[in-house]
Amino acid sequence: MVYRDRIEIDPQICTGKPVIRGTRILVTSLLSQLAAGESFEAIRRGFPGITDDDIRAAIEFAKDSVDSTELSALKD
Repeated sequence: MVYRDRIEIDPQICTGKPVIRGTRILVTSLLSQLAAGESFEAIRRGFPGITDDDIRAAIEFAKDSVDSTELSALKD
């Protein structure tokens, strides 16, 4: 899957934060739901119109964002 088909970043939409294309649903909202242990089914119920592929695209976007970020050592 290519997340670029499903994720958009536009300064005119949600101040340029990544959203599911054609919506104002933030990628971070989907990721927060996943981190809280929500299932794809529960997320779809909470965000009508969202598909499993949209959720997977959010995960892929996050993965690529981390991959392209240089991190310094974490300190306690």
